[in-house]
Amino acid sequence: MSSFQGIWVPIVTPFHHGAIDFDGLRRLVSHLLEKGVDGIVVCGTTGEAAALGNHEQLAVLDAVLELVPPERVVMGLAGNNLAELLTFQSEILKRSLAGLLVPPPYYIRPSQAGLEAFFKTVADASSVPVILYDIPYRTGIAFEQATLLRIVAHERIVAIKDCGGNPATTLALLSSGKVDVLCGEDHQIFGALCLGAKGAIAASAHVHPELFVTLYQQIRDNRLAAGRTTFFKLLPLIHSLFIEPNPAPVKTALALEGLIHDELRAPMQCSSEATAVRLKEVLAVLENSNR
Repeated sequence: MSSFQGIWVPIVTPFHHGAIDFDGLRRLVSHLLEKGVDGIVVCGTTGEAAALGNHEQLAVLDAVLELVPPERVVMGLAGNNLAELLTFQSEILKRSLAGLLVPPPYYIRPSQAGLEAFFKTVADASSVPVILYDIPYRTGIAFEQATLLRIVAHERIVAIKDCGGNPATTLALLSSGKVDVLCGEDHQIFGALCLGAKGAIAASAHVHPELFVTLYQQIRDNRLAAGRTTFFKLLPLIHSLFIEPNPAPVKTALALEGLIHDELRAPMQCSSEATAVRLKEVLAVLENSNR
C-alpha cells in the first residue's frame, strides 16, 4: 500500500460568481506543482467540500487529475449517511488516485464501537489506501486512544491526518509503527516532523509552498537548526492564515498573489479588511526575507 510523505496541500476550491472557477483551479494546481509539493488533497475541509454537491466534487477531482499524476492525488470523503457515502465512494473509485481522506461521521456522534464499524466498512469498500482524518472540533466526536489504534490496524488504513489535539495519542500513533502520521495542525509541523511524522496536510502551504517543502526536507535530512529557522520564518504566516475560519484567509492570501478570486460559498464569509491588511504585511515580510 501507499506511503504518504512530505507536504500535501488540501487545495481550496476557487469560485467566481458562485460557480467553480476551473481556470483558477488549474492555475493554482500548476503553481503548487511548480513549487514542489508532494501531493494535492481535493475536497477536504479547506476545499469547502460541504458546500459542494457530489457532482461538483467529482468535477473538481477530474480537473485536478488532468494535471496531477493520480499517485499524488487524495480525495476527501465525508458524510454521515453511510449508504450515500458508500455510493459516492464507488463513484470516486472509478478514477485512479492515491487514496481517500475520511473523517468520522460528523454531527451524529457515534459510540467508539460505531466509529470502529464505520471505518471498517469504508476501508473494506475501498480499492485505494485510506487516510483517517481525526478532527474532533469539526466532527464533534473524539477517538479514545485504544479505539484509534485498533482502527488503524486495518490493512487499508495507512495514514492519519492528526488534528486530534491529544499529544499522548499522537505519540502512541507515532510509536506504534502501524500507520503514517501526517500533521494536520500547521503550527505543530516542526515538532511533529521531529518526532517522526511522515509529512503534513497543511492548508497554509498554499502560500509560499516552497518554504514548507524546504522545512520538510531540512528535518528529513536532520538539519534541525536550519529547519527551526525556516519554521519560525513561516510561523507568522501560519498564525495569520487561521485568525478567521479556514479557508477565508488562505483564499485572501492567494487572491493577493493573483492566483484566484477571493470568494467563498455562504455561509462562509470572506476575510475581514483587518485580516487582509495583516496578510499583506506578513506576505511583504516573507517576500523581503526570501530576497
